[in-house]
Amino acid sequence: MEKKKLVAKDFITVGIFTAIIFVLEFACGMLGFIHPYIVASYVILIPIVGAIPMMLFYTKVEKFGMITIMSILIAIIMFVTGMGYLGAPLIIIAGVVADLIAKSGGYKSFKKTVISHGIFCLWICANYFPVIVTAESYRKDLLAGGFSSEYCDSLLRLLTPKL
Repeated sequence: MEKKKLVAKDFITVGIFTAIIFVLEFACGMLGFIHPYIVASYVILIPIVGAIPMMLFYTKVEKFGMITIMSILIAIIMFVTGMGYLGAPLIIIAGVVADLIAKSGGYKSFKKTVISHGIFCLWICANYFPVIVTAESYRKDLLAGGFSSEYCDSLLRLLTPKL
């Protein structure tokens, strides 16, 4: 008899791996202080750095909902850490779709796991929404936070071609 409901162990696993992913994402995010080009490379850097713990997480996933819950937690973390609410729908949708893909492979298919991870990593794009949608306000916040105008201009030129 196979259990389909999430149990406390599953929630603990999700929490632990969400924390690991957040720490790695935060560490990669700190590299953005060096140069704005690093900020633009997050969509490549974070999935590569986060791939090892995510693949370990996928070995623990056996029930639908674990990846979705992780995406909800990441959406909350991104909101609390100042990335706004704009990206939350993308983060959650990416998590649900990644969960469905992993489920379609019985949570054991390497190919489906890799595709699922790729879809899940779309959450990183949500970090750019505040920059793109509220560019001028975001620039003012960066300047108030101590960034140079050259850094702000370079970052916005990279991420918002209209400026």
